[in-house]
Amino acid sequence: MGFVVEAGKSLSSDCPTLLLPGLSIGNVSQLAIDLLISSLRAKRIACLDEPSVLPCVGNDAYGPLPEGDLALPLEAYESAPHGLTLIQQRSPVIKGMMIEFAQNLANFVTAIGKKNIVILSSLDSGKRKQIDGSSFMQIYYISSVNDDGNDVNYERLGWKRLEEYKPLERRWKYLNNLAEGNLSHDGYVDLDSELVDDDYYAGLPFAALFVCCKAKGVKVTCLLCYCSEGDNIQDSFQLAEAACKLLDLNPENFHGNEPGGWVIPLSWKTVYGPPPDMSLF
Repeated sequence: MGFVVEAGKSLSSDCPTLLLPGLSIGNVSQLAIDLLISSLRAKRIACLDEPSVLPCVGNDAYGPLPEGDLALPLEAYESAPHGLTLIQQRSPVIKGMMIEFAQNLANFVTAIGKKNIVILSSLDSGKRKQIDGSSFMQIYYISSVNDDGNDVNYERLGWKRLEEYKPLERRWKYLNNLAEGNLSHDGYVDLDSELVDDDYYAGLPFAALFVCCKAKGVKVTCLLCYCSEGDNIQDSFQLAEAACKLLDLNPENFHGNEPGGWVIPLSWKTVYGPPPDMSLF
């Protein structure tokens, strides 16, 4: 994975923690990263060049005014006061190249000295086995601290370990072997084959990112939430709030233009298209 650093900027060693999205249903993780970049006033420091990611281009995503700065598929941002680096991914990985992408990204983030990786992702609510009737989203996690994904510190925050993370089961074990480079031909699993039962979770991008970064020896945490397709703005707020909770950040200190201190990204003004023409009614 190549990268081009912005003129006059550099990758800081004072930002050991990295946040990034694992693309999935509803684009919740990308929206949450957008919200965090905007609210932290993070500055773009580099554009990443990865052939496995589909190309795309757009106008400035964060504003406050559209100045014509191009937004590209993979970009790195830093918030030095908070010691954070954030990667935004705006287009999906080419089918069949997710493992290659995850390995390239893991190599890149460890090469630039990141010690703590936080992956945000969403899960299809149609796959959940139990319905949570509470009004607030339940956050699930996987941690590299223990082999079973458990972390008592996250349990104290009221989060639940994703029970479907079973590292000894076929698909998870295959991912781990791929990431660690010790896979024999006899252990081959077609990752593009139809997903069944719990295979769904191991087939999502966050799973490949998790195992590949874990194989590099860095601490990795996945924060996950269930959602459905539609207007997922509120879901992204709650996932971003969970990331702040994990990182001991208080959104009230962001002093943004929304309740809770958040700063709404410029791109959200058109995220679901223009309002309807009222003359139709």
